[in-house]
Amino acid sequence: QVQLVESGGGSVQPGGSLRLSCSASVSIVSFNTMAWYRQAPGKERELVATITVGSGSAIEDSVKGRFTISRDNAKNTMYLEMSSLKPEDTGVYYCNVPTWDRQLWGQGTQVTVSW
Repeated sequence: QVQLVESGGGSVQPGGSLRLSCSASVSIVSFNTMAWYRQAPGKERELVATITVGSGSAIEDSVKGRFTISRDNAKNTMYLEMSSLKPEDTGVYYCNVPTWDRQLWGQGTQVTVSW
């Protein structure tokens, strides 16, 4: 069974930076697409960024220019570099892999941006 484990969350002040990691229990080379989602308190889960096996990426407008998604296929890990963090970036960040028959999710990592 595939496991996705997020790490790197924490509490930072506005303007700060964090680097999230998503480690998979299997080779991620077979994952054509991987993604980061986030869910703020009281809101629906939303897409943040996606990346393909060839490292083509897409970033949502709300975080464009501040967040960068990347993956290291040799380490079976996907990353989300977050800078210039804002209070509205607060939420639980999830790693996602869509497969042919289901969506794979990690347990999430909390990011809190506040003074």
